[in-house]
Amino acid sequence: MRQLEANGYKVTHDAEAPNGEIAVINTCGFIGDAKEESINMILEFCQAKEEGKLKKLYVMGCLSERYLKELGEEIPQVDKFYGKFNWDELLADLGKAYHPELNLERKLTTPSHYAYLKISEGCDRHCSYCAIPIITGHHVSRPMEEIVEEVRMLVARGVKEFQVIAQELTYYGLDLYHKQMLPELVERISDVPGVEWIRLHYAYPANFPEDLFRVMRERENVCKYMDIALQHISDRMLQMMHRHVDKQQTYELLARFRSEVPGIHLRTTLMVGHPGETEEDFAELLDFVREAKFDRMGAFAYSEEEGTYSATHYKDEIPAEVKQARLDKLMALQQKISAELTARKIGQAFKVVIDRIEGDYYVGRTEFDSPEVDPEVLVPVSDGELEIGSFYWMKVTDTDDFDLYAVRADRGGRYEQ
Repeated sequence: MRQLEANGYKVTHDAEAPNGEIAVINTCGFIGDAKEESINMILEFCQAKEEGKLKKLYVMGCLSERYLKELGEEIPQVDKFYGKFNWDELLADLGKAYHPELNLERKLTTPSHYAYLKISEGCDRHCSYCAIPIITGHHVSRPMEEIVEEVRMLVARGVKEFQVIAQELTYYGLDLYHKQMLPELVERISDVPGVEWIRLHYAYPANFPEDLFRVMRERENVCKYMDIALQHISDRMLQMMHRHVDKQQTYELLARFRSEVPGIHLRTTLMVGHPGETEEDFAELLDFVREAKFDRMGAFAYSEEEGTYSATHYKDEIPAEVKQARLDKLMALQQKISAELTARKIGQAFKVVIDRIEGDYYVGRTEFDSPEVDPEVLVPVSDGELEIGSFYWMKVTDTDDFDLYAVRADRGGRYEQ
Protein backbone atom coordinates (compact mmCIF):
# COMPACT_ATOMS: atom_id res chain seq x y z
CA MET A 1 0.00 0.00 0.00
CA ARG A 2 2.84 2.40 0.81
CA GLN A 3 4.55 1.58 -2.49
CA LEU A 4 1.30 2.24 -4.37
CA GLU A 5 0.95 5.60 -2.61
CA ALA A 6 4.54 6.47 -3.51
CA ASN A 7 3.59 5.84 -7.14
CA GLY A 8 0.77 8.36 -7.03
CA TYR A 9 -2.24 6.20 -6.17
CA LYS A 10 -4.82 7.09 -3.55
CA VAL A 11 -5.19 3.88 -1.52
CA THR A 12 -8.00 2.85 0.81
CA HIS A 13 -8.16 -0.31 2.91
CA ASP A 14 -11.21 -2.55 3.33
CA ALA A 15 -13.51 0.12 1.93
CA GLU A 16 -17.14 -0.78 2.54
CA ALA A 17 -18.24 0.90 -0.68
CA PRO A 18 -15.16 0.78 -2.94
CA ASN A 19 -15.23 3.36 -5.72
CA GLY A 20 -11.68 3.16 -7.05
CA GLU A 21 -10.60 1.96 -10.49
CA ILE A 22 -8.33 -0.82 -9.24
CA ALA A 23 -8.94 -3.40 -6.51
CA VAL A 24 -6.31 -5.68 -4.97
CA ILE A 25 -7.76 -8.47 -2.83
CA ASN A 26 -5.46 -10.04 -0.23
CA THR A 27 -6.65 -13.58 0.49
CA CYS A 28 -6.32 -16.15 3.28
CA GLY A 29 -5.99 -19.86 2.61
CA PHE A 30 -5.53 -21.27 6.12
CA ILE A 31 -8.81 -23.11 6.79
CA GLY A 32 -12.04 -23.83 4.93
CA ASP A 33 -13.99 -20.88 6.31
CA ALA A 34 -11.22 -18.44 5.39
CA LYS A 35 -10.98 -19.84 1.87
CA GLU A 36 -14.74 -19.49 1.43
CA GLU A 37 -14.65 -15.89 2.65
CA SER A 38 -11.83 -15.08 0.22
CA ILE A 39 -13.62 -16.68 -2.75
CA ASN A 40 -16.86 -14.83 -1.93
CA MET A 41 -14.98 -11.53 -1.81
CA ILE A 42 -13.34 -12.21 -5.18
CA LEU A 43 -16.71 -13.06 -6.77
CA GLU A 44 -18.27 -9.93 -5.27
CA PHE A 45 -15.60 -7.77 -6.90
CA CYS A 46 -15.91 -9.70 -10.17
CA GLN A 47 -19.57 -8.70 -10.20
CA ALA A 48 -18.60 -5.06 -9.61
CA LYS A 49 -16.16 -5.28 -12.51
CA GLU A 50 -18.81 -6.75 -14.82
CA GLU A 51 -21.14 -3.90 -13.86
CA GLY A 52 -18.51 -1.37 -14.90
CA LYS A 53 -17.78 -0.17 -11.35
CA LEU A 54 -14.18 -1.41 -11.48
CA LYS A 55 -11.56 -1.36 -14.22
CA LYS A 56 -8.92 -3.76 -12.90
CA LEU A 57 -9.07 -6.59 -10.35
CA TYR A 58 -5.98 -8.30 -8.90
CA VAL A 59 -5.81 -11.07 -6.31
CA MET A 60 -2.85 -12.07 -4.15
CA GLY A 61 -2.14 -13.63 -0.73
CA CYS A 62 -2.17 -17.14 0.66
CA LEU A 63 -5.12 -18.59 -1.28
CA SER A 64 -3.67 -17.24 -4.51
CA GLU A 65 -0.20 -18.55 -3.62
CA ARG A 66 -1.58 -22.03 -3.15
CA TYR A 67 -4.09 -22.26 -5.99
CA LEU A 68 -2.63 -19.86 -8.57
CA LYS A 69 -3.32 -21.98 -11.68
CA GLU A 70 -6.73 -23.28 -10.55
CA LEU A 71 -8.03 -19.82 -9.62
CA GLY A 72 -6.92 -18.37 -12.93
CA GLU A 73 -8.87 -21.06 -14.77
CA GLU A 74 -11.97 -20.86 -12.57
CA ILE A 75 -12.28 -17.06 -12.28
CA PRO A 76 -11.12 -15.50 -15.55
CA GLN A 77 -12.69 -12.12 -14.66
CA VAL A 78 -9.67 -11.44 -12.44
CA ASP A 79 -6.98 -9.62 -14.42
CA LYS A 80 -4.16 -11.45 -12.67
CA PHE A 81 -3.50 -13.69 -9.68
CA TYR A 82 -0.24 -13.32 -7.74
CA GLY A 83 1.43 -15.30 -4.97
CA LYS A 84 1.85 -14.03 -1.43
CA PHE A 85 5.01 -11.99 -1.91
CA ASN A 86 4.80 -10.71 -5.50
CA TRP A 87 4.48 -7.00 -4.69
CA ASP A 88 7.18 -6.07 -7.24
CA GLU A 89 5.39 -7.94 -10.02
CA LEU A 90 2.10 -6.18 -9.25
CA LEU A 91 3.82 -2.78 -9.38
CA ALA A 92 5.54 -3.68 -12.63
CA ASP A 93 2.24 -4.79 -14.18
CA LEU A 94 0.77 -1.42 -13.22
CA GLY A 95 3.71 0.26 -14.96
CA LYS A 96 5.16 1.51 -11.69
CA ALA A 97 8.52 1.21 -9.94
CA TYR A 98 9.42 -0.28 -6.57
CA HIS A 99 11.03 2.26 -4.22
CA PRO A 100 13.63 0.32 -2.17
CA GLU A 101 14.26 3.31 0.11
CA LEU A 102 10.69 2.88 1.43
CA ASN A 103 11.05 -0.82 2.26
CA LEU A 104 10.34 -0.30 5.99
CA GLU A 105 7.63 2.30 5.53
CA ARG A 106 4.00 1.31 5.65
CA LYS A 107 0.50 2.68 5.48
CA LEU A 108 -1.18 1.92 8.78
CA THR A 109 -4.57 0.24 8.44
CA THR A 110 -5.08 0.18 12.22
CA PRO A 111 -5.88 3.14 14.48
CA SER A 112 -2.79 5.34 14.64
CA HIS A 113 -1.81 4.34 18.20
CA TYR A 114 -1.21 0.62 17.59
CA ALA A 115 0.32 -1.57 14.91
CA TYR A 116 1.02 -5.20 14.09
CA LEU A 117 4.70 -6.08 13.84
CA LYS A 118 5.55 -9.23 11.91
CA ILE A 119 8.97 -10.57 12.89
CA SER A 120 9.17 -13.67 10.69
CA GLU A 121 7.42 -15.49 7.89
CA GLY A 122 6.78 -19.20 7.40
CA CYS A 123 6.95 -22.17 9.76
CA ASP A 124 9.11 -25.28 10.21
CA ARG A 125 6.83 -27.08 12.67
CA HIS A 126 4.76 -29.18 10.23
CA CYS A 127 1.75 -29.96 12.42
CA SER A 128 -0.36 -32.66 10.80
CA TYR A 129 -3.37 -30.46 9.97
CA CYS A 130 -1.67 -27.19 9.00
CA ALA A 131 -1.14 -25.86 5.48
CA ILE A 132 0.95 -22.83 6.50
CA PRO A 133 4.34 -24.46 5.70
CA ILE A 134 2.93 -25.46 2.29
CA ILE A 135 1.76 -21.90 1.60
CA THR A 136 4.52 -19.78 3.13
CA GLY A 137 7.50 -22.14 3.16
CA HIS A 138 10.28 -22.40 5.73
CA HIS A 139 10.62 -20.07 8.71
CA VAL A 140 12.50 -16.88 7.77
CA SER A 141 13.34 -14.41 10.55
CA ARG A 142 13.71 -10.71 9.93
CA PRO A 143 16.99 -9.23 11.23
CA MET A 144 16.63 -7.66 14.68
CA GLU A 145 18.11 -4.35 13.54
CA GLU A 146 15.50 -4.04 10.81
CA ILE A 147 12.62 -4.79 13.19
CA VAL A 148 13.85 -2.30 15.80
CA GLU A 149 14.28 0.37 13.11
CA GLU A 150 10.69 -0.21 11.97
CA VAL A 151 9.53 0.18 15.58
CA ARG A 152 11.41 3.50 15.86
CA MET A 153 9.80 4.75 12.66
CA LEU A 154 6.32 3.77 13.82
CA VAL A 155 6.81 5.34 17.27
CA ALA A 156 7.82 8.57 15.52
CA ARG A 157 4.41 8.44 13.80
CA GLY A 158 2.57 8.06 17.10
CA VAL A 159 2.33 4.28 17.50
CA LYS A 160 2.46 3.30 21.18
CA GLU A 161 1.38 -0.34 21.18
CA PHE A 162 2.80 -3.26 19.17
CA GLN A 163 1.21 -6.65 18.54
CA VAL A 164 4.25 -8.80 17.76
CA ILE A 165 3.15 -11.54 15.37
CA ALA A 166 4.47 -14.47 13.34
CA GLN A 167 3.17 -17.84 12.30
CA GLU A 168 5.39 -19.12 15.12
CA LEU A 169 7.09 -16.62 17.45
CA THR A 170 9.27 -18.93 19.53
CA TYR A 171 11.27 -20.12 16.49
CA TYR A 172 12.45 -16.56 15.89
CA GLY A 173 16.21 -16.25 15.31
CA LEU A 174 17.10 -19.91 14.81
CA ASP A 175 17.77 -19.42 11.11
CA LEU A 176 19.72 -16.15 11.42
CA TYR A 177 21.42 -16.46 14.79
CA HIS A 178 21.30 -20.24 15.39
CA LYS A 179 19.45 -19.83 18.66
CA GLN A 180 16.05 -18.64 19.87
CA MET A 181 16.26 -14.85 20.02
CA LEU A 182 12.69 -13.83 20.90
CA PRO A 183 13.58 -12.75 24.48
CA GLU A 184 16.41 -10.50 23.26
CA LEU A 185 14.28 -9.07 20.45
CA VAL A 186 11.46 -8.21 22.87
CA GLU A 187 13.98 -6.51 25.19
CA ARG A 188 15.35 -4.43 22.32
CA ILE A 189 11.86 -3.35 21.26
CA SER A 190 11.07 -2.61 24.90
CA ASP A 191 14.09 -0.27 25.08
CA VAL A 192 12.75 2.00 22.31
CA PRO A 193 11.47 5.22 23.94
CA GLY A 194 7.74 5.67 23.40
CA VAL A 195 6.83 1.96 23.30
CA GLU A 196 4.04 1.63 25.88
CA TRP A 197 2.88 -1.93 25.27
CA ILE A 198 4.29 -5.02 23.54
CA ARG A 199 1.96 -7.99 23.17
CA LEU A 200 3.01 -11.42 21.87
CA HIS A 201 0.93 -13.55 19.52
CA TYR A 202 1.17 -17.13 18.26
CA ALA A 203 3.75 -18.95 20.32
CA TYR A 204 4.40 -22.69 20.22
CA PRO A 205 4.57 -24.77 23.42
CA ALA A 206 7.43 -27.14 22.54
CA ASN A 207 10.95 -25.86 23.38
CA PHE A 208 9.58 -22.59 24.73
CA PRO A 209 12.35 -19.95 25.20
CA GLU A 210 12.42 -19.79 28.98
CA ASP A 211 14.23 -16.46 29.26
CA LEU A 212 11.03 -14.87 27.98
CA PHE A 213 9.50 -15.42 31.44
CA ARG A 214 12.12 -13.08 32.93
CA VAL A 215 11.60 -10.46 30.20
CA MET A 216 7.83 -10.46 30.68
CA ARG A 217 8.20 -10.25 34.44
CA GLU A 218 10.81 -7.46 34.48
CA ARG A 219 9.72 -5.19 31.64
CA GLU A 220 6.76 -2.95 32.44
CA ASN A 221 5.93 -2.30 28.80
CA VAL A 222 5.83 -6.02 27.91
CA CYS A 223 2.22 -7.01 28.47
CA LYS A 224 1.58 -9.92 30.79
CA TYR A 225 -0.19 -11.67 27.96
CA MET A 226 0.73 -14.72 25.93
CA ASP A 227 -1.09 -16.15 22.95
CA ILE A 228 0.03 -19.78 22.79
CA ALA A 229 -1.86 -22.25 20.60
CA LEU A 230 -2.11 -25.61 22.39
CA GLN A 231 -4.68 -27.32 20.09
CA HIS A 232 -5.33 -30.33 22.40
CA ILE A 233 -4.31 -32.04 25.62
CA SER A 234 -4.83 -35.75 24.99
CA ASP A 235 -1.41 -37.37 24.50
CA ARG A 236 -2.83 -39.50 21.72
CA MET A 237 -4.18 -36.48 19.86
CA LEU A 238 -1.04 -34.41 20.40
CA GLN A 239 0.98 -37.24 18.89
CA MET A 240 -1.36 -37.59 15.92
CA MET A 241 -1.21 -33.82 15.41
CA HIS A 242 2.64 -33.91 15.41
CA ARG A 243 2.79 -31.28 18.15
CA HIS A 244 6.06 -32.52 19.73
CA VAL A 245 4.75 -31.86 23.24
CA ASP A 246 2.77 -34.00 25.66
CA LYS A 247 0.10 -33.46 28.30
CA GLN A 248 2.46 -33.28 31.25
CA GLN A 249 4.78 -30.81 29.51
CA THR A 250 1.79 -28.64 28.65
CA TYR A 251 0.58 -28.51 32.26
CA GLU A 252 4.12 -27.77 33.44
CA LEU A 253 4.49 -24.90 30.94
CA LEU A 254 1.21 -23.30 32.06
CA ALA A 255 2.28 -23.62 35.70
CA ARG A 256 5.60 -21.94 34.95
CA PHE A 257 3.89 -19.07 33.14
CA ARG A 258 1.66 -18.41 36.12
CA SER A 259 4.37 -18.77 38.75
CA GLU A 260 7.11 -16.81 36.94
CA VAL A 261 4.91 -14.07 35.44
CA PRO A 262 2.36 -13.23 38.15
CA GLY A 263 -0.89 -11.88 36.75
CA ILE A 264 -0.30 -13.19 33.24
CA HIS A 265 -3.34 -13.70 31.02
CA LEU A 266 -3.12 -16.69 28.72
CA ARG A 267 -4.88 -16.98 25.37
CA THR A 268 -5.00 -20.30 23.55
CA THR A 269 -6.55 -21.90 20.50
CA LEU A 270 -7.93 -25.44 20.56
CA MET A 271 -9.11 -27.81 17.85
CA VAL A 272 -11.94 -30.33 17.90
CA GLY A 273 -12.73 -33.05 15.40
CA HIS A 274 -9.19 -33.84 14.23
CA PRO A 275 -9.20 -37.33 12.65
CA GLY A 276 -9.09 -39.93 15.38
CA GLU A 277 -10.52 -37.74 18.16
CA THR A 278 -12.75 -39.96 20.31
CA GLU A 279 -15.37 -38.94 22.85
CA GLU A 280 -12.79 -39.81 25.52
CA ASP A 281 -10.23 -37.46 23.93
CA PHE A 282 -12.83 -34.70 23.80
CA ALA A 283 -13.84 -35.29 27.43
CA GLU A 284 -10.17 -34.96 28.36
CA LEU A 285 -10.03 -31.65 26.49
CA LEU A 286 -13.09 -30.36 28.39
CA ASP A 287 -11.49 -31.35 31.70
CA PHE A 288 -8.32 -29.51 30.67
CA VAL A 289 -10.22 -26.29 29.90
CA ARG A 290 -12.07 -26.53 33.24
CA GLU A 291 -8.79 -26.94 35.10
CA ALA A 292 -6.58 -24.53 33.14
CA LYS A 293 -9.15 -21.69 33.19
CA PHE A 294 -7.74 -19.78 30.23
CA ASP A 295 -8.34 -16.06 30.32
CA ARG A 296 -8.92 -16.06 26.58
CA MET A 297 -9.70 -19.01 24.34
CA GLY A 298 -10.65 -19.58 20.73
CA ALA A 299 -11.47 -22.90 19.09
CA PHE A 300 -12.26 -24.27 15.67
CA ALA A 301 -13.36 -27.51 14.10
CA TYR A 302 -10.89 -29.46 11.99
CA SER A 303 -11.14 -28.94 8.25
CA GLU A 304 -9.10 -31.12 5.90
CA GLU A 305 -6.44 -29.17 4.03
CA GLU A 306 -5.04 -30.87 0.96
CA GLY A 307 -1.35 -31.65 1.00
CA THR A 308 -1.14 -31.83 4.80
CA TYR A 309 -0.14 -34.98 6.66
CA SER A 310 -3.66 -35.36 8.04
CA ALA A 311 -5.19 -35.20 4.57
CA THR A 312 -2.87 -37.84 3.15
CA HIS A 313 -2.55 -40.22 6.13
CA TYR A 314 -5.84 -39.95 8.07
CA LYS A 315 -9.50 -40.25 7.18
CA ASP A 316 -11.71 -37.30 8.07
CA GLU A 317 -14.46 -39.55 9.43
CA ILE A 318 -15.94 -37.43 12.21
CA PRO A 319 -19.29 -36.03 10.96
CA ALA A 320 -19.57 -32.25 10.62
CA GLU A 321 -22.47 -32.15 13.09
CA VAL A 322 -20.37 -33.97 15.71
CA LYS A 323 -17.49 -31.50 15.21
CA GLN A 324 -19.90 -28.58 15.57
CA ALA A 325 -21.52 -30.05 18.70
CA ARG A 326 -18.09 -30.47 20.30
CA LEU A 327 -17.10 -26.94 19.32
CA ASP A 328 -20.34 -25.50 20.77
CA LYS A 329 -19.87 -27.41 24.01
CA LEU A 330 -16.26 -26.29 24.37
CA MET A 331 -17.07 -22.63 23.75
CA ALA A 332 -20.06 -22.72 26.11
CA LEU A 333 -17.75 -23.99 28.84
CA GLN A 334 -15.24 -21.25 28.11
CA GLN A 335 -17.97 -18.61 28.22
CA LYS A 336 -18.77 -19.60 31.83
CA ILE A 337 -15.08 -19.56 32.76
CA SER A 338 -14.59 -16.19 31.10
CA ALA A 339 -17.61 -14.72 32.92
CA GLU A 340 -16.24 -15.96 36.25
CA LEU A 341 -12.73 -14.59 35.65
CA THR A 342 -14.05 -11.28 34.33
CA ALA A 343 -16.35 -10.77 37.34
CA ARG A 344 -13.31 -10.98 39.65
CA LYS A 345 -12.06 -7.70 38.18
CA ILE A 346 -14.93 -5.63 39.58
CA GLY A 347 -13.47 -3.01 41.89
CA GLN A 348 -9.96 -3.27 40.44
CA ALA A 349 -8.16 -0.50 38.53
CA PHE A 350 -6.35 -1.09 35.25
CA LYS A 351 -4.33 0.92 32.78
CA VAL A 352 -6.55 1.24 29.69
CA VAL A 353 -5.89 2.53 26.18
CA ILE A 354 -8.84 4.19 24.46
CA ASP A 355 -9.39 2.88 20.90
CA ARG A 356 -12.58 4.63 19.74
CA ILE A 357 -16.00 6.08 20.60
CA GLU A 358 -19.02 3.88 19.94
CA GLY A 359 -22.47 5.19 20.84
CA ASP A 360 -22.54 6.24 24.47
CA TYR A 361 -19.19 4.63 25.31
CA TYR A 362 -15.49 5.08 24.87
CA VAL A 363 -14.13 1.64 23.98
CA GLY A 364 -10.71 0.66 25.26
CA ARG A 365 -8.54 -2.28 26.29
CA THR A 366 -6.31 -3.36 29.15
CA GLU A 367 -2.85 -4.86 28.62
CA PHE A 368 -4.61 -8.24 28.72
CA ASP A 369 -6.67 -7.53 25.61
CA SER A 370 -5.53 -7.64 22.01
CA PRO A 371 -7.52 -5.69 19.38
CA GLU A 372 -10.35 -7.45 17.55
CA VAL A 373 -10.15 -10.78 19.39
CA ASP A 374 -10.30 -10.00 23.13
CA PRO A 375 -12.69 -8.30 25.58
CA GLU A 376 -13.02 -4.53 25.69
CA VAL A 377 -13.47 -1.88 28.35
CA LEU A 378 -16.56 0.32 28.01
CA VAL A 379 -16.40 3.75 29.63
CA PRO A 380 -19.47 6.05 29.57
CA VAL A 381 -18.92 9.16 27.47
CA SER A 382 -20.67 10.99 30.29
CA ASP A 383 -17.71 10.12 32.58
CA GLY A 384 -15.65 12.87 30.95
CA GLU A 385 -13.71 13.60 27.77
CA LEU A 386 -11.03 11.06 26.86
CA GLU A 387 -8.46 11.17 24.07
CA ILE A 388 -8.29 8.35 21.52
CA GLY A 389 -4.95 6.56 21.75
CA SER A 390 -4.20 7.77 25.29
CA PHE A 391 -3.84 5.70 28.45
CA TYR A 392 -5.91 6.16 31.62
CA TRP A 393 -6.47 4.41 34.92
CA MET A 394 -9.92 2.86 34.92
CA LYS A 395 -11.85 1.22 37.77
CA VAL A 396 -14.09 -1.70 36.81
CA THR A 397 -17.67 -1.24 37.98
CA ASP A 398 -19.44 -4.12 36.23
CA THR A 399 -18.87 -6.93 33.73
CA ASP A 400 -20.71 -9.22 31.36
CA ASP A 401 -19.40 -12.57 30.08
CA PHE A 402 -16.46 -10.92 28.37
CA ASP A 403 -16.39 -7.12 28.52
CA LEU A 404 -15.66 -4.73 31.39
CA TYR A 405 -17.57 -1.56 32.31
CA ALA A 406 -15.43 1.08 33.97
CA VAL A 407 -15.07 4.70 35.07
CA ARG A 408 -12.05 6.92 35.54
CA ALA A 409 -10.09 5.85 38.58
CA ASP A 410 -8.10 9.08 38.64
CA ARG A 411 -9.82 12.23 37.41
CA GLY A 412 -6.58 14.18 37.68
CA GLY A 413 -5.73 13.61 34.04
CA ARG A 414 -4.18 11.18 31.65
CA TYR A 415 -2.36 8.12 32.94
CA GLU A 416 1.31 8.92 33.41
CA GLN A 417 3.96 6.21 33.33
